[in-house]
Amino acid sequence: MKKCTFIYNPKSGKQDFADKADYVIQRLIDADYVVESHQTNYQGEATELSRKACLDMVDLLVIAGGDGTFNECVNGLMHSHYRPQIGYIPAGTCCDIGNTLGLSKDVPTAVNAILNYKSVKMDIVKSNDRYFCYVSGNGAYIDISYVTDSNLKRKIGYLAYIIKGAEELMTIPKIRMRVTYDDGEFKGKFSLILLINSKRVAGINMIYKPTLDDGMINVVLYRYLFPFNNIIYFFSFFLPFWSTPLVKRFKTSKMKIVTSSRSKWNVDGESGGIGNQEIHVLKQAISIIVPDNIRKRFFRNQSE
Repeated sequence: MKKCTFIYNPKSGKQDFADKADYVIQRLIDADYVVESHQTNYQGEATELSRKACLDMVDLLVIAGGDGTFNECVNGLMHSHYRPQIGYIPAGTCCDIGNTLGLSKDVPTAVNAILNYKSVKMDIVKSNDRYFCYVSGNGAYIDISYVTDSNLKRKIGYLAYIIKGAEELMTIPKIRMRVTYDDGEFKGKFSLILLINSKRVAGINMIYKPTLDDGMINVVLYRYLFPFNNIIYFFSFFLPFWSTPLVKRFKTSKMKIVTSSRSKWNVDGESGGIGNQEIHVLKQAISIIVPDNIRKRFFRNQSE
């Protein structure tokens, strides 16, 4: 019999996943898995549980929750040489990872995908002493995902982020940075920096044609030009291929950012430290089950 660990966050999104957990468990049992199920009760518990799943050498780790829950689980996996396949059921408010990977929030559809599709090898990025799956950033609006009230997110969903963002319209930071990356070094004053291993960030398609298994990360930097920063963001968000002297884009496998800013880094939607950041992309570090069309679009470096 195959072994499966199932980790779900009952507080993600509309906070109703606990009512669907039994369905998921039964589907996995019907597929000949011995299932060990865990509901998370505090921040960081998913990391502990996924680390235990590695020690138990389970065949499959099923994660149900938002981007933060997924991040916690991956941080647990990255501490082990043995890492099980991941099946992901998006259950958060925004679910950028799930959307990029073509995974449905509809639970029966998501479970069908886990049981019927194959896994791909996906890059993970190490940032200082933590790992992230799809985005890290510093600057304007970067704290919205973790300072927005969870009850408001449950009631009105994505609109809660928009309301919180409107409150920060006139609080654009000026961040002095020195950046060292694969192709050299530069410095300047920026209002926002995003390190992206995804197509979507905050529900917006930020990268035109991402590749998620090439050992490289997309970097987008927005130069500080107050009071025109919000106009620059607007055009950039809706034109993900747009590059100008005000919006610098490149790819790199490693990067070091030195800054005097004390603003917080965002790591997959959660607070991720303050100050300097050192980045290393870990090529094809995890295995995750995705639909076949997503394999062809975003995972073009897979060995058969």
